Amino acid sequence: MKNELRVIGNSIMANGKIEGHEVELLRGHLTFDGVIDRQEAEFLVEMYRRTNQIAPAFEKFFYQTIKKHLVADGRVGTEEALWLRRVIFSDGVVKEREKKLLRELRGESKEFSDEAQALFDECLI
Repeated sequence: MKNELRVIGNSIMANGKIEGHEVELLRGHLTFDGVIDRQEAEFLVEMYRRTNQIAPAFEKFFYQTIKKHLVADGRVGTEEALWLRRVIFSDGVVKEREKKLLRELRGESKEFSDEAQALFDECLI
């Protein structure tokens, strides 16, 4: 992982929550090049899991950024779907916001792999 992100993450997580100005700090470091790679997405998932209080601004940023990562090429392929399955089921519960993410991915992607459709069906039907 980029060392700079790790330092930022540890600093932000010192109090167990991510506040507005910290969301902007994350946004600046994660989206400056317009691309969210897997390593950055994993970092963001780790931050989300470690957060004791999820502020609305961070939740919105988190899901927007994960969606951008997953449909960067216009499709949700098998690899992306398997990764998302692991993220969604990591806590054993499919949250409403995760269901919304799946619906958005389904609607916005040009191609939705069989694995992505299976995840969609499992979580929403």
